[in-house]
Amino acid sequence: MKFQGTEHYIATDDLRLAVDASVTLERPLLIKGEPGTGKTRLAEEVAAAFALPLITWHIKSTTKAQQGLYEYDAVSRLRDSQLGDERVRDIRHYIKPGKLWEAFQNEQRCVLLIDEIDKADIEFPNDLLLELDRMEFFVYETQETVRARHRPIVIITSNNEKELPDAFLRRCFFHYIRFPDNATLKRIIDVHFPKLRDELVQEALQVFFELRQVPGLKKKPSTSELIDWLRLLAADDLAPELRSLRDPRQAIPPLYGALLKSEADVHLLERLAFMSRRGG
Repeated sequence: MKFQGTEHYIATDDLRLAVDASVTLERPLLIKGEPGTGKTRLAEEVAAAFALPLITWHIKSTTKAQQGLYEYDAVSRLRDSQLGDERVRDIRHYIKPGKLWEAFQNEQRCVLLIDEIDKADIEFPNDLLLELDRMEFFVYETQETVRARHRPIVIITSNNEKELPDAFLRRCFFHYIRFPDNATLKRIIDVHFPKLRDELVQEALQVFFELRQVPGLKKKPSTSELIDWLRLLAADDLAPELRSLRDPRQAIPPLYGALLKSEADVHLLERLAFMSRRGG
């Protein structure tokens, strides 16, 4: 199995190699990178490229590792026992399989995405070491072991909000998605907007990279935000004057709300523009 990207996803050579290495080693692929660089989208496109089902486990700050295996609803069983329900005789009625159980018991090999693992508690990754390593776990309520029928392709994303344990990192193949250069971004734009005027694309990219280089910017605009901005610029109902992206009379680009996500960054650009006009 060789990952070559898809018609909807431009993968660099080192990213394609990372996917292939993870599949060959049968180890989880840990993906890091700036928000908006396509980490989550990668799992979707790997599943599409290999024609495999995708199982997604979105991690929150309250997520526990046990939820990925299974959850036992003791409260419902107690209530049913009080009501005389015959279901209580089989404890399996009160065990809800988690995403790992779903991936392990899938009829065919699948892609398992564990999305934003760094949002959870620091012990969360360590609590999954054995299950991801051996591809099995024990269900204490039924005294049975759930083993993977087919080893899934595991892709784990992280936004670097906290450090991951060394023991967990040793069991992963790691790849950092670098921010795309101008040529790669142009290819990505061509995938999303094949008919967009080249002049507009070049001008938009110049403004975009200039924004990312502004010192002190709280949040640099990402690839996904560039795509949203271009979608607005390409809309037929926009006024013609908005097509001029480098108007010296404007402190910030038109439709900046697609690129800038905080008032601090907007005020920063306005101050820089004011100082530039005074200096000029």
